[in-house]
Amino acid sequence: MVSATRLPVRVATDPDHGGRWTSLTAGGREWLWHRDEPRRRVVRPGDPFADAGGLEECVPTVRGLPDHGDAWSRPWRRAGEEDVAECPDFRLTRRIGERGDAVVADYTLAAEPGYRFVWAAHALLDLSPAARIDVVGPAVTRLYPDEGDRWLAGNWPSVDGVPLDRLGPDDGSAVGAVVLTTRVSVHDGADTLHLSVEADGQPVAVALWRNLGGFPQGAPYRSIGVEPMLGRVFDRAAAHDGDTAVVPPAGEVTWRLTVTATRRT
Repeated sequence: MVSATRLPVRVATDPDHGGRWTSLTAGGREWLWHRDEPRRRVVRPGDPFADAGGLEECVPTVRGLPDHGDAWSRPWRRAGEEDVAECPDFRLTRRIGERGDAVVADYTLAAEPGYRFVWAAHALLDLSPAARIDVVGPAVTRLYPDEGDRWLAGNWPSVDGVPLDRLGPDDGSAVGAVVLTTRVSVHDGADTLHLSVEADGQPVAVALWRNLGGFPQGAPYRSIGVEPMLGRVFDRAAAHDGDTAVVPPAGEVTWRLTVTATRRT
C-alpha cells in the first residue's frame, strides 16, 4: 500500500535583496532552482529583471512595468517578526513562519483605496523532466502562447492542444498560463510540493511558466515557474474588471501563502 508522509518544510530569505526566498527544503530536498546571475545582487528599482531563480515577490505586476514588479529590486527592512518593502505606491509587509510541518507566509499590502495590483510568489522550481503538475479540475485556464498579453481560454490540463500538466525534456518552447485555482501540487519522483493561496474577497490563481529552453532569445535556458498569485493576469495593465486585486476602503489587502510537502513511501 502506498502512503504519503508529511515532511517539515523550511525556508530562508534574503530581505536585503528584495525579500527573495533563497531556499525551500523538505526531507533533504531543495525545491528552488537557481542560476548564476551576477546582476541580481546589484539591481536597483527600475532595472530589468535579473533572473537568479529562487522565489521572487512580484508586485504590483509580473509582466509589464516595472519588470516583475517594484518590490523584488528593493532592500526590505526588518520590523519585529515582519519584513517590509516600501514602494512608491504601496507598502508590502510579510511575516513568514513555520507552523508544524508547513511554511505559512502572511502578507498585507497597504495603499490608497481602489489601488489595483497583481502579486505572484514567483517560485522557480528544480524539477526533473518527469515531474507533473496537479490541479483539482477542471479549472478555467488562460494560456499565454508568447510573451504578449494575448491569452487563450480553456480548461486544465490542456489548452489549444498544449498539455500543461507535464514538463518533459527541452523542446525549445516557452509558454505561460494562469489557472483559476487556489491550490497546486507538483509531483517529482516520490516527492510532492503543495502550494495554496487564500485571500478573502480577492481573485486568486496559480501562474505557470514552462520554459523548456525557449527563453530568452539568444541565450535560452530551462526554468519552471509555479506561482500562487492574487489576480488572474500577468500584466495588470492588460487586466479587465475582476482580474486584479483591489485595495478596499480600509486601505489594506491581506492574504496567505501555505507551503507543505509530502513523500511517497
